[in-house]
Order: sequence, then structure tokens, then C-alpha cells
Amino acid sequence: MNTSLSKFLKIGIPLGLGIFLIWYSYSQFSAEQLEEIKFYFRKADYGFVILAVTFSILSHVSRAYRWNFMLEPLGYKPKLANNFMAIAIAYLMNIFIPKSGEVTRGIVLDKYEGVPFEKGFGTIISERVVDLIFLMAFTALALFLQFDELYVYLSQIINPTKILIGIAGLICMGILFLLFLKYSRSKLQQKVKKFFDGLKDGVLSILKMNKKGAFILHTFIIWGLYLLSFYTSTLALDETSGISNGTLIITFVVGSFAFAFTNSGFGSYPFFVAGILAVFGIAETVGTAFGWIVWTSNIASILLMGGLSFLILPFYNNHTTKKLAADSKSQQ
Repeated sequence: MNTSLSKFLKIGIPLGLGIFLIWYSYSQFSAEQLEEIKFYFRKADYGFVILAVTFSILSHVSRAYRWNFMLEPLGYKPKLANNFMAIAIAYLMNIFIPKSGEVTRGIVLDKYEGVPFEKGFGTIISERVVDLIFLMAFTALALFLQFDELYVYLSQIINPTKILIGIAGLICMGILFLLFLKYSRSKLQQKVKKFFDGLKDGVLSILKMNKKGAFILHTFIIWGLYLLSFYTSTLALDETSGISNGTLIITFVVGSFAFAFTNSGFGSYPFFVAGILAVFGIAETVGTAFGWIVWTSNIASILLMGGLSFLILPFYNNHTTKKLAADSKSQQ
């Protein structure tokens, strides 16, 4: 496939899907319901929204600090400010080009801290594996807490027999996939196996760190701040402030997956959050307004922090950049 076409599809498909979900969602509402959504926007307590964004930014600071635990064994200890700004720019890039943020982080650290791209990128992949494990843990907890309600909901729209067939199908696919990895000698098998070996090495690399306990602690802090930020957002509306812990966690999980569904959750975050809240008795107009408030506030903070980081990075590292360039020239 042509490279330009491939890049266009990677950007255009998620963006187009987000636009479709926005159109589909709002086409289902009557004029009265649309006015109701606007009403919830006006009545929201934005003090709680600002506090929620603050917790989210603090999680980025913790992530920037945690990053050095993985870089130190490689012989590098970048400045906390550079780590933070690299992360802020990564989130900003993900809005426009999905999945580009991880590469951007590696490039920024290479340019301003002299950390070879492949080494910095390797640590980023490793920490993403850890974050995926935590997200899966939250998902399992959410299913445990709200399994009955979810099963009743799914059984109303899907025949229970079909649900069981689907689960059985997934199990069979998993078994076939494992057999494929074990016995196939195709190029595809080699690529897939290499990918999963890399994920395994990423997880095991944590065992080689000198500060394993601190890394795990900051991982809990990061995800604790994520959840605290989401909980604080629910207090912005009276209608969402009283949801149960189980509903809170499962909505948090659905929202987390929605962020990866389109460009940083564009269109998909409000749509899926409203859908899951409706399962637990929250009016869809409330859920839609809540979803847009949470998404918009987070994107606004990413645009602000990422934009400022783009401007500040060159000035903050002016002396360091010159030194790295001189060192590179002398080695030649």
C-alpha cells in the first residue's frame, strides 16, 4: 500500500469514525433533549472539573518521575522537566496522529537528553505494557462488581445463547492462536512471536530495575490519580455524583478504552460513556453532557500543556542542545 495512503487512512479512519459517532449520537436526540444537554453544560460545577484536570496533570508528573526508574539502569537520568514536557507533547501528538505519541517521546528525549531513540522507545513500550496490565486489572474488577447488571443488559439486546457461543468462539480462537505461535514457521508467525517476545521482555525488564518498589508505587499513584480525576469529574453534576463505586469503575474503564478507539477519544468517549451510564440508570442526556465535559476538559489541558512544552523545550534546553551537538561533532 502507498505510504501516503496508509498514513491518510491511519489518521482519517479514526477521525471519520469519531465524526460519525457524534452525528449518530446527536441525531437520536429530540430538540428538547438537545436543550437538556445544554442545560447540564450550564449547570455543571466547573470547580470540580478544574480539580479533576489538576489530578490528571499530577499523574503526568508522576509518570515523568517514574520514567527515570527505567532509564537509570541504562545509564541515563534526564531532567524531570524534560520528561514531563516529552510526555505532554506525546499526548498532544496523539490527538492529531493516533499512536504517534510514543515515538515523539523517544525523539524528544534523544534530542534534548542524548538518550538513544531505541533505548528510550524501549522503556516507553515497557511502561505501556505495565499500564495495560493495570487497565486489565481495573476491567476485571469492574466486571466482578457489576457482572449481574451487565449480563442482564446484554441478555436484553443479545440472546444469552449467542453470548455463550461468542465466549466459546473467543476461547477457540485463543487456542488456535497459541497453536499457530507454537507450530507455524511462517513470516507472519515470526513477526507476531517477535512482538510478543518484546512485550514479555518489556515486562521482565522491570525486574532488572534498582528501584522496583518505587516504580510500582508510582504506577499505583498514576492510576490512583486517573481514577481520582474521573471520580472528581462526576461531582460536577448532581445526576452523576451519586453513582456507585462499581458504576464509577466500569465507566472509567469504558472511557479509558474509548480514548484509544479514535483520535484521543474524539466522538467515541462521550458516546460510550453515555451508553454505559445509561445501563445503570443515568439518563442519556446526562451521560452525553458528562462525557463531553470530561473529554473537553482533558483535551483542553493536553493542548495547553503540550503547546507550552513545544514552546518552552528549545529555550529550556538551549545550553544542553549546544553541548550535545558539540559532543557529537567531537566524536566524529
